[in-house]
Amino acid sequence: MKTELQNIKENYYLEALRYMDNANEILKKAGKNSRYYKDAKYVKAACGVAYSAVLVALDGMFELKGIKKKKGRKNVNYYTENLTKIDKKLLKSFNGAYDILHLDGYYDGITIIKLIETGFEEALYIIDKLKVVK
Repeated sequence: MKTELQNIKENYYLEALRYMDNANEILKKAGKNSRYYKDAKYVKAACGVAYSAVLVALDGMFELKGIKKKKGRKNVNYYTENLTKIDKKLLKSFNGAYDILHLDGYYDGITIIKLIETGFEEALYIIDKLKVVK
């Protein structure tokens, strides 16, 4: 029988993966042209959803680690401060995902395929770390 912590972990993990599936479906609509995606609108949307997947995974990690939820809207400092406390290596991945997915992809509309793929890889790395949180 699953414990409450296992259920929490599984729920956050599956939800984060669902976001990533959605992000990949959106990204397919962008089309490719050599080294770039054709349509920045779809890249922006996909990066926003992928970054949200990262936040879902981190929220799960924080809950499992007993980190209290912040009242009101969370910002990037909330995530970086708490990652500094629990996993400095994972903080590097988060910073990469934040820069690529949130800033470059979502806000700036960067369409370089390799860059966006790297952002998605970092997101999946963070999500996979949720499976091993104790």
